[in-house]
Amino acid sequence: MSMQHHAFAIGAGKEEGITEALAWAERELGMNAKGNPDIVVLRYGLLSVEDARNVIEAASGAPLAGENKAVIIAVDRAYHEAQNALLKLFEEPPRGTHLFLVLPNLGGLLPTLRSRVQTLHRDNSRREPIISSEAETFLKAGKEKRSAMIKKIAEHKAGDAASAREEAIALLNGIEAAAYTRCESLTFTPEIEALFEDIATMRGHLYDRSAPVKMILEHLAIVVPTDLV
Repeated sequence: MSMQHHAFAIGAGKEEGITEALAWAERELGMNAKGNPDIVVLRYGLLSVEDARNVIEAASGAPLAGENKAVIIAVDRAYHEAQNALLKLFEEPPRGTHLFLVLPNLGGLLPTLRSRVQTLHRDNSRREPIISSEAETFLKAGKEKRSAMIKKIAEHKAGDAASAREEAIALLNGIEAAAYTRCESLTFTPEIEALFEDIATMRGHLYDRSAPVKMILEHLAIVVPTDLV
């Protein structure tokens, strides 16, 4: 792998992604992970703007024991505002610092952040993102079936708003995975770019306890391209 790259994205679960980043740092930089003060591992559930600031602070210091420093940020999800806060850091990391952003699905990356990272794959192999069966069904469905699915999520779970939001977020994640797959196999079109931005916005709204789940999913049904699957 070319040594000119200093910012990477890994599509994997937290621990798997951390293992991949550590293996790269050992292989390419000769860094031993055990007891190395120049390897920083940060784990978050939902990456917030405040968390992003902590990441920037952790990355700002010079290496302590050698010429290189590795900062691994493993998250479940990331607010788009938090991703925007990381743009400058990922565009120009401090000298000697290598950044690794681990996410379960790289389709959640904003286009502006995606353009600043190289996707890191184990042994140069490609990992296909997981597209849920619900997302596949939604993408292949016609207008009436999509409306029925939306109604089931939003109204049949009316007494459990948290579950409705989580189910809606899971559907968004599946749509992202499908869009990411298309980007990898075809091209990163303006339509797909707009979809990623829409999904990031919709997910942000769904974190609100009073989120209008039905309205958000109806918007999703409108903006999703018909040829993702």
